[in-house]
Amino acid sequence: METNSLLHETDLAPAALAQAMLKQHVADNAETLNNLELERASQVLAALPVERAVEVLDQPEFVAAPEIIASLPAPTAGALLNAMSADRAADIVRLLPDDTKPLVLSVLDDESRAAIQRLLVYPEDTAGSLMTTEFVSVPSTFTVGQTLEHIRNVERTRETVYAIYVLEPMSRRLVQMVSLRRLISADPAAPILSAARDNKPITVTPQTDREEVGRLFRKYDLLAVPVVDHFGHVLGIVTVDDAIDAILQEGSEDVQKFGGMEAIDKPYLQMGFGAMIKKRAGWLCALFLSEMLTASAMQSFESELEKAIVLTLFVPLIMSSGGNSGSQATSLLIQSLARQELRLRDWWRVAVRELPTGIVLGAILGLIGMARISLWQYVGFYDYGHYWPLVALTVGAALVGIVTFGSMAGSMLPFILKRLGFDPASASAPFVATLVDVTGLVIYFSVALVILRGTLL
Repeated sequence: METNSLLHETDLAPAALAQAMLKQHVADNAETLNNLELERASQVLAALPVERAVEVLDQPEFVAAPEIIASLPAPTAGALLNAMSADRAADIVRLLPDDTKPLVLSVLDDESRAAIQRLLVYPEDTAGSLMTTEFVSVPSTFTVGQTLEHIRNVERTRETVYAIYVLEPMSRRLVQMVSLRRLISADPAAPILSAARDNKPITVTPQTDREEVGRLFRKYDLLAVPVVDHFGHVLGIVTVDDAIDAILQEGSEDVQKFGGMEAIDKPYLQMGFGAMIKKRAGWLCALFLSEMLTASAMQSFESELEKAIVLTLFVPLIMSSGGNSGSQATSLLIQSLARQELRLRDWWRVAVRELPTGIVLGAILGLIGMARISLWQYVGFYDYGHYWPLVALTVGAALVGIVTFGSMAGSMLPFILKRLGFDPASASAPFVATLVDVTGLVIYFSVALVILRGTLL
């Protein structure tokens, strides 16, 4: 039975729906529950066998998990969290209401509570918050055979067995990492370190940003990366599936910020009306106040506008061209900075590239604008007056300046924000467009004053 067909089985009792879900993949179960009302989803989850319910809760895509855990009786919620992977349980507990969180933590067993509380210490966007404490480790005195036997004993309680971490017997510091592939092909009687590569293992600290964690996975083709403290002790590991989830979440947040709003942490249809207004109103008000500068700029050139009304016809063209150029440059630079293809020290190299790029792009648009004015004048679609060639020249020259400024502003703003400690993605397209709008008007009317002085002005 397909997921979508289950979503329409509204007449099924919770137990019957839970039974039907057992024929689905666990990921489809999470999707099904996400689309149910909270009360019904809680009833269906409670009707699932415990093992399957834990598998569903372990799915990062199950966004309704915190609300459902909060709605369940504390003993039931505690039993489910005890059986879950520590990192996913910590993610759920982190999102529980403040009045529910202490009660749920109090019914956990000591081991689970300690593991979750350790993970909750770390900020949400760091390696510490992504890691799991359920990993395979052995002392460096083990042989390959002893290590394989150990994996057989602990496999069901570990997040992954594809990476085995070799520790010093006394200090418990990380010595080396051995992949399962190399382990099973090695001589069982050989020391475990004989199966390790010569290179030093890639590690991160608990405070490492999740974007950097994702970059390391991509660069070194990792399946897991250990999280170590400053003494070299392994605190946990970040697995590739958690890294991918973090990368996708970071990408979604960047897209939302680039659209000119705060990042949302829930699917669109699950966002409350008040929360949606709160996420969008702040940025919208800030952009509106910034756009007021556009009116101020036009007021400064009020006398020029009265003398040459024809100039107002091209204000939308001028403003949009500069904003588009700036948004293009910003999107390119944000992506490059996120991938660490560029560093802060590379700002001057970007400026050297964007300056001629902006001039050429502006010249292309300027020529198109001048051709359009000339065509309309000759064909008779519109009469721009006796000095129409000067008007066309004004529009063309202004577009060169405005597009160049847009490219420079759009490319430099992400560097400035990163240097100040802000997320470069905060250089949203609306923000760049607003900045270029105001400056573009000043450039446009300044060019008009130079070219049209003594004629229209």
